[in-house]
Amino acid sequence: MLHRSTLVSLCILCGLFGVAPAALSQASIPHTVAPDAKELQKTGIALLREAVQLAQFQQYEPALARTKLATQLLPTSAEAWALLGGLYLSTEKVDPGIQALEKSLSLNPNNAGVNFSLGSAYFRKANYATAERFLLAGLKAKPGVPEVLFDLGNTYLRMGRLDDAIGRYKEAVAKDQKFWPAINNVGLIQYEQGKIDGAIQSWKAAIAIDEKSTEPKLALATALYKQGQTEQGITLAASALAVDRRYGDVKFLKDNLWGDRLIADTQTVLATPKVRDTLAQSAPAAVPALRKGNAPAPKRKP
Repeated sequence: MLHRSTLVSLCILCGLFGVAPAALSQASIPHTVAPDAKELQKTGIALLREAVQLAQFQQYEPALARTKLATQLLPTSAEAWALLGGLYLSTEKVDPGIQALEKSLSLNPNNAGVNFSLGSAYFRKANYATAERFLLAGLKAKPGVPEVLFDLGNTYLRMGRLDDAIGRYKEAVAKDQKFWPAINNVGLIQYEQGKIDGAIQSWKAAIAIDEKSTEPKLALATALYKQGQTEQGITLAASALAVDRRYGDVKFLKDNLWGDRLIADTQTVLATPKVRDTLAQSAPAAVPALRKGNAPAPKRKP
């Protein structure tokens, strides 16, 4: 699962450049013919603070408008350009997001959050080598961030570097033992490698952390069905899809890094009458997936 990352990167960006969301003031352009540099700077900072607060409540468009103006008032502020890039990514405007983030990086090469966000953006463009480069650069400046280790694992998975992917997922779990998306993705790789028992254990471990998680439940249901536990598999698949029927769509599974073997076997489960009826009756999930990349999540699997 992608589970992450534009939002995670945006939070990192806001935290790293220290624009506090509290004690904000309403900013307006001074009504003077030629405002001095200090007044322009003051207004730009106020706009950035407002934008951070709006972003925290996912009000991205008004946050974006304020940040655009802030970059005009503070054209050499790496922080302003970083926030602008993160907001572009949050509104699915990847190319302008990359441009703003690279502008920020040119002003401050050591901002880990900007590197993380650029890695996420290039992953979304399927430029995995460049994504890897930025993610590694960010981890060098700020090591051990579980969500970023997860993003790097997703990148390696897309590159076919499966051992490297598993290594990064395990690093993420070592940093955060409850980070079940990484455990889930280890299972995705194990299943494609024919290690069905290992995949089952991974998905059971993920479910033990978050019993409401649809993805490992459906994957586990497929594995059980494949091993001959058909009724248990069908029941588990139906209960999972009743919560989030998007996982009944093959494209959605591919976006979330499911491999060909698992998808093919899952389609057999999806074709059973009980599961078909569940998909027909269930409502779409109320909350969008946190995807990283694979943004996500798709899979950020933020």
